Amino acid sequence: MKQLILITLMTLSSCATHQGAPLKSATEEVIAPEFYITPKTIEKAVSSPYRTPEFKERDMYRHPEDTLTFFGVKPTMKVLEITPGTGWYTEILAPFLNERGQYIMATHPAGSAAPQSGHIAEWSKKYPDIAKNMKSTIFDLSNPNLELGEEGSIDMVLTFRNVHNWMAKDNEDVAFKAFFKVLRKGGILGVVEHRAPNDRTDPKASTGYVRESDMIKMAKKAGFKYLGKSEVNSNPKDTKDYEKGVWTLPPTFALKKTDREKYQAIGESDRMTLKFSRP
Repeated sequence: MKQLILITLMTLSSCATHQGAPLKSATEEVIAPEFYITPKTIEKAVSSPYRTPEFKERDMYRHPEDTLTFFGVKPTMKVLEITPGTGWYTEILAPFLNERGQYIMATHPAGSAAPQSGHIAEWSKKYPDIAKNMKSTIFDLSNPNLELGEEGSIDMVLTFRNVHNWMAKDNEDVAFKAFFKVLRKGGILGVVEHRAPNDRTDPKASTGYVRESDMIKMAKKAGFKYLGKSEVNSNPKDTKDYEKGVWTLPPTFALKKTDREKYQAIGESDRMTLKFSRP
């Protein structure tokens, strides 16, 4: 039976926090969930009741179990996810890492053009036993000396569909340099990004697509070793020639109702899934 309890809740918000500091706490009444089950495998984390049902519907495009298995996520790791948005991967990684590892998110500064979604805060209120072990740090690319935590303190850095945003403002070098510094030696960088055709030159990634060769160059420039790729997130139906770029496809549907069924049939974008390490 659910019981009403007083609990110190670690909450997330879009407000600025000290880098690496625990999330802000507040005491409030919540309904204790009937389960606090730590998923022991990635498979169980993906199928766990901690996930929002609408998020699960996108597994057919994002293949979280295969993606995280390829990256080699372990339950004992300290994993840093870069700008997790609404928390799609947060709901998988935070419970999985809760018992023996730790999930850390790098969020945009307060007042930025892309503040952190409130969905993560609401999700954290629902599962305080998970939220209390989560941490956050500030991902501010306007700082050329950006630090995401103590040097060598992280086992894995993950970024999903973010690099095109950094390229648009010429600060991808700042990002990859910070990733390299915060990772321990042998630590892993996992990248998923919309994949551009090899013959397309688009240094600002204006269409949202990035060439695989350019991605590898970015990481190597920062000092990373390229370990390989997976085609788990590839989509041969994606022609990559749309009026509104990658945002034409679901879930954005930039053209609204125009040819919506056509783009729904294509599905989400063709994506590269690349793995690197800090030597």
